[in-house]
Amino acid sequence: MQKAIFLDRDGVINSDIGHYYIYHVKDFVINEGIIPSLKKFTEAGYKLFIVTNQGGVAKGIYTKDDVNKVHDHLLCILRKENITIEKIYFCPHHDSVAVCDCRKPSPYFIKKAIQDYNIDPDQSYMIGDSLRDKQSAEAAGIKGIKVEANENIESYCDKILKGEL
Repeated sequence: MQKAIFLDRDGVINSDIGHYYIYHVKDFVINEGIIPSLKKFTEAGYKLFIVTNQGGVAKGIYTKDDVNKVHDHLLCILRKENITIEKIYFCPHHDSVAVCDCRKPSPYFIKKAIQDYNIDPDQSYMIGDSLRDKQSAEAAGIKGIKVEANENIESYCDKILKGEL
């Protein structure tokens, strides 16, 4: 079985300072510590996944194509650093428009990855900046770590790799 790190996007991987929604490549800024942390996780044998709510799609603020452009931009940056994201799961729904099964705090996408990629929940973590990220992780049977928005996650990375979390 594989061990995995699941990451929220906005506020964890990229800065969301000054923007409630990030849907333009020009507004996408990777947070400090992400590249070194993802490299360490990769070198330690973790599979990497992104699980993100993108409710602005349901609200008509931006489109799935906008989300995919931002994700393509991120994946291009990470490829240059020899970092592979196995899959990006994103929920385009919002509770104010319609209820769905995939919006965090639902564990839907994490459970799907566990099944599809033979992930060992006991060796896997979700790093997010909201309570719903942690709730999603725990409902899927993995460890959830809540960080502050836009916080450098390197110290959490190091603690995971040392077995301290």
